[in-house]
Amino acid sequence: MEYIPAKTIVTRNKTNSWFGYEYNMNIYRGCCHGCIYCDSRSSCYQIENFDKVRAKENALEIIRNDLRRKVKTGVICSGSMSDPYNPFEKELSFTRNSLELINAYGFGTGIVTKSDLVTRDIDILEDIKSHSCAMVKITITTPHDSLAEKLERGAPLASRRFAALKELSAAGIFTGVLFMPVLPYITDKEGDIKEVVERSAEVGAKFIYPNMGVTLRGNQKEWYYNKLDKYFPDLREVYQKEYGEKMYCNSPHSRKLWKVFQEECDRYGIIYKMDQIIREARKPYTYSQLSFFDM
Repeated sequence: MEYIPAKTIVTRNKTNSWFGYEYNMNIYRGCCHGCIYCDSRSSCYQIENFDKVRAKENALEIIRNDLRRKVKTGVICSGSMSDPYNPFEKELSFTRNSLELINAYGFGTGIVTKSDLVTRDIDILEDIKSHSCAMVKITITTPHDSLAEKLERGAPLASRRFAALKELSAAGIFTGVLFMPVLPYITDKEGDIKEVVERSAEVGAKFIYPNMGVTLRGNQKEWYYNKLDKYFPDLREVYQKEYGEKMYCNSPHSRKLWKVFQEECDRYGIIYKMDQIIREARKPYTYSQLSFFDM
């Protein structure tokens, strides 16, 4: 493992609109999941050699000092840029140890991951849940393992992620799905939308937050197009004709898919609007009431 210097790790969010998080925390830099669509690869984030995972030097000491200095507690998002449960985490346990610090200092946590390794830390999440918000979002882009192997070659299969959702939900952790991105001409199928919602309901997911399109910019666009050439021949030409230089590529079926998605969520009692998710996650706790737009 290569280590990189850092002065601070727990940073204040400029806006609380993304699941209501007050703080961000990324212990690792880079990711080895190799997802063909990952926007974190974009050059605007200035992460060189993105496929190589590096850890921040003296991370736990820095996090402890950061938490000590915070005047106000809140929910700390982990995984906004790099998955906190990459394969190295199994041995290093930096994410687990950071959760122990978060618990000790009375903060909440909001985890974003594609890994079922998150279930290892259910015991700490249960402790955090006793005093603060503890939310886990598992990204699922397709219900099909065979397709997930192409889209996210280094990440656990979709079936393992659904199994992790079930285990977390059974433990009483506020758990849901990040259903994003929905890739035009690849995963934007009505049947797939229905299956993701149905399987999420079966494993006890409380919410699903979707994005019916994908962001493509700079070097990430070329990376994505090269993967299309490898796995989905002829799609590069379709994308270039449909989207040209657009940064955001919305599914051409997005309006219909949104309708199907909402109907299925309503049928299974799953929430999907950002303000609803934030409200439900924080309902058991005493936080300042914030106003959010419906999304």
